[in-house]
Amino acid sequence: MIADPQPYPEYKESGIPWLHGLAPGWRTLRGKGVFSAVDIRSESGNEELLTVSAANGIVPRRQTTVTMFKAKSYVGHKLCWPGDLVVNSLWAWMQGLGVAQHHGLISSAYSVYRPRAEFKDYDRFFHYLLRSDAYKWELQTRSKGVWLSRLQLSDIAFMDMPVLLPPPDEQAAIVRFLDYANQRFEKAIRAKRKVIGFLNEQKQVIIHRAVTRGLDTNARLKPSGISWLGDIPRHWEVRRAKQVCAAIIDCKNRTPDMVTGGKFIVVRTTNIRHGKFNIAGSYSTNQRNYAIWTQRGAPRVGDVFFTREAPVGEACLVPNLDNICMGQRMMYFRPQTAVLDAEFLLHSIYGPVVRRYIEIEANGSTVGHLRLGQVSAIPLLLCPIEEQKKIVSNIATESAPLNAGINHLDREIVLLREYRTRLIADVVTGKLDVRQAAAGLPDDTDYNTDGMDDGGLDSEESDDETITV
Repeated sequence: MIADPQPYPEYKESGIPWLHGLAPGWRTLRGKGVFSAVDIRSESGNEELLTVSAANGIVPRRQTTVTMFKAKSYVGHKLCWPGDLVVNSLWAWMQGLGVAQHHGLISSAYSVYRPRAEFKDYDRFFHYLLRSDAYKWELQTRSKGVWLSRLQLSDIAFMDMPVLLPPPDEQAAIVRFLDYANQRFEKAIRAKRKVIGFLNEQKQVIIHRAVTRGLDTNARLKPSGISWLGDIPRHWEVRRAKQVCAAIIDCKNRTPDMVTGGKFIVVRTTNIRHGKFNIAGSYSTNQRNYAIWTQRGAPRVGDVFFTREAPVGEACLVPNLDNICMGQRMMYFRPQTAVLDAEFLLHSIYGPVVRRYIEIEANGSTVGHLRLGQVSAIPLLLCPIEEQKKIVSNIATESAPLNAGINHLDREIVLLREYRTRLIADVVTGKLDVRQAAAGLPDDTDYNTDGMDDGGLDSEESDDETITV
């Protein structure tokens, strides 16, 4: 068990607007007193490729799903070493930074800061500190630009930023405590994700049976024409998506700018998983950007969102919002309502015919993507519209207990993440004293020291399309 950390007995004025007070023995220095800027370039371009993201900090690119294409040559790209702080200057305010655990190549546009000799053992502490919610305000305030999506943190601004510095033994205790606590959070989240995966598998069994055979177990059958699928009900047919949709619209890589306080929502691929829409991860834009994008037609209720990349093949019903447009790699289907029910289409996208089609068509792509023509040609098994509605209703009834369990577990994961985020911020800013708790931790624990696990975003939910190398 972890001892319950308590606040320090007293604090002194810090002079930092967002800091409640400075704990005994703690101090602050400007960035230039803690770090030095490093700019060393690769001569061969053969070092390991690293990627920086809000989800994971800086990790080897081979361990992640990155949607950006590789360069022809990495000669002249920047290098970093273990212990270096790597900052994506355009996304520092969104936690696009982290302390490297590996030597390798990063983008030439990124900044590398190396702790001065006095602080060479503070690397893990800096990783937690600068990626914490406590520093979001500081990083955003110091990043400058016209639009939120174009804010940039300069070396001068970073070097002028105040950095919290506990005594050496205390920062080591903080890291020990947070590594241990983070490991416990990871274990709990993984366990819940495993159960959710099992429940989703059960849902898929229900959906697969319904969208390939229907509800009538005595229906006469015929060959489907798909070798691996076998027979389908005789009155069903195979149609292409373009034959039964009034429109199939993609974003044409015209992503609206991010605008703080904008009244319009830009939907990203990260908002869509397992047939559900989650507004977390979207961003706002203004009327001008929205009007430009929606010249081709705004998504509306009755349409079905579809991701053609990052990852490919996720879908959900368009939510009941009248102020949404789409970001990169997003599409929507508008079914012909006389022949195709939107929910039936959604279930079909997660059915075996479309899943196999996507697997085959996206095969060979390093990031997994479909072109517009491939999406338009998606094969669908169709029955009369009234039968589709009955199938949708039956799926909802049979899936209800499974959905209730999934929703409950999802909420528990959200609460765990929120608690972890708050705990990290309170500990690295000295709001809680963890020295006693850290001293009582077991010595034989194999702490995670590579990044910060999923950093608040599970790997399957992370979409760092705009903040990776």
